[in-house]
Amino acid sequence: MPFYKKAFNKKQQVYYPRAIVQGKPVETETIAKYLAKISTVSNSDVQAVLGDISGAMHTYMSQGKSVHIKGLGYFRYVLDTVGVGNLDDFNFTKQVKAVRVEFIPERTKTSNGTYSRALIDSDELEWIELSPNTKDETPGDDQDDDDRPVIE
Repeated sequence: MPFYKKAFNKKQQVYYPRAIVQGKPVETETIAKYLAKISTVSNSDVQAVLGDISGAMHTYMSQGKSVHIKGLGYFRYVLDTVGVGNLDDFNFTKQVKAVRVEFIPERTKTSNGTYSRALIDSDELEWIELSPNTKDETPGDDQDDDDRPVIE
């Protein structure tokens, strides 16, 4: 079950729920053991493939392609940039602040014409509210404090 806290955005002056990560991340070895258990592939084979997937994805994304993993979604490189008002001031190197990987979950069309995203089954999710003092343990969560909402 996923968790949330009540967050306050100072800029917009609104409260909203913010998803919170708890505990340590599930590591590759745990995923490999699970996949081995539900398939005919051994744990070591699964770990070998999972260990090489990031390098393979980088190879193709660095060629300007997106990577589609069936049942999971799409991955591609995107840029965090700053703009300039005058085309003469355009300088790619100075304007690019970061390169990120964007993930877009796979979606499938349901019988009623709506879409369902991979990894999300809203009917099975029961969100639990956490105390305002509970620490968010999201790895790599390096938002600037100015942009981070106040948790209340």
